[in-house]
Formats: sequence, structure tokens, C-alpha cells
Amino acid sequence: MTASTANIKSPFAVKQTFINIADSSELFPVRRIYCIGRNYAAHAREMGADPSREPPFFFQKPTDAIQNIKSGSVTDHPYPALTKNYHYEVELVVALKSGGKNIPVNKALDHVFGYALGLDMTRRDLQKASAEQKKPWEVGKAFDHSAPVGAIHLASKIGHFKEGSISLSINGEVRQNANLNQMIWSVAEQIAKLSEGNELFAGDIIFSGTPENVGPVVKGDVIVCKLDPLPDLSIKIV
Repeated sequence: MTASTANIKSPFAVKQTFINIADSSELFPVRRIYCIGRNYAAHAREMGADPSREPPFFFQKPTDAIQNIKSGSVTDHPYPALTKNYHYEVELVVALKSGGKNIPVNKALDHVFGYALGLDMTRRDLQKASAEQKKPWEVGKAFDHSAPVGAIHLASKIGHFKEGSISLSINGEVRQNANLNQMIWSVAEQIAKLSEGNELFAGDIIFSGTPENVGPVVKGDVIVCKLDPLPDLSIKIV
């Protein structure tokens, strides 16, 4: 903000997006949402890509796409407009407390505030149509409520995830089940790679990729996501 604009009052009340912090009354303010694409080899293959040749790539969602999910309860999640093929993608979410440019891999985890479970909900038919036309993915990825996220758990308390079973079930039937050690790019490597092209800051979050077996949901379906030691994340499509 320059001196000439510092005293200008905006007529708009723009809300800051926050994510709950576990065991705390404080909230985590979100600056940007980064998402890595095709970060598990089997998922890359099911999406028609060759993981052995593809460097990491990232896309973004708007911060107000976040839907805060309380642990211990099932939160209603609205089926979005325009799609007839609405997909789930369970992911580990990384929240940053600091950032920088060209962060070395061996220093990357020093910038992590905590971790949460999240869903990268996707209007798959719209995403595929955009990809076929060589257009951006936003219509399929960056829409209202497309980023359900559970409470952030402090890395200082739970440590850092190098492995661990991550799963998703629909109406009690397991659909996704993998281990975080199957990521092509680790959390530390994702932070380092992102910082090469964008200066990272406190408040940035990273959706770290989803395993294979993504698929559709319909109204009435209940999604339950699991990752020890985090509490389950559960939504009902309405």
C-alpha cells in the first residue's frame, strides 16, 4: 500500500478465510491454496499421465473455496452446479508458518506449521473438457466449497509425515487406500519446488496430492477420510 492509498477506505467488507487449529481457540489465516497434481504414480496413470516423465506441477484454488470441517461430526457439503461427474480426492494438507524463495529441501519442513486432512473436490467432467481444449482447470477445480479441510494439527505436537496410511470410504466402502510414502514428491520437495517459482509466505497451504481410485459421488453419499493420528474428516453430499 502506498502513501497515496493508505487512507482510502474500501466500501467492501472482504472476509479473511480461516482454518480451525486443533485444541485451540485461534484460527489459521489462509493466504494461498496450492495443489500439486498427479503426485502418486498410480493416480497419474489413471489420469492418463506418465509419472516417470512428468515434473511436478501445481494449480491453485481460491481461499474462499475452503469449507471448515469439524472433527467428530458429519458436515453437509453441497453438490455443485454444472457437473454430472463430481469426484472426491483425499489429501494431506500442509500449512506454512513462514516461507521464502528457493527454499532448500533440507530446510523446507522448518516452515511447516501443521497438517490437516483435506478433500480436493473436482468437477471431473468440466476439468476433462478444459484439458481437452487446452484451457485452464479452474472451472473443474476452483469453485465454492471445493476444498473441505479439517482442523490443523501442529507439527510441533504430531511431527512430520513421511509415511502413514491415508484412505477414503464412501458409505462404508473403502475407495482410496495408500501410504504417504508413495508420493512422487515429498512434502519437503513440494515446498522447495513451489518456492522456486513463487515466494511462499505464512498462511500458504498445500494440498499434497491424492492416491489412485478417485471417483464420483452423488447426493446422499457420506465420505469418510482417515489418516493417523489425525481425526477423521467426514462430509455428506447434499
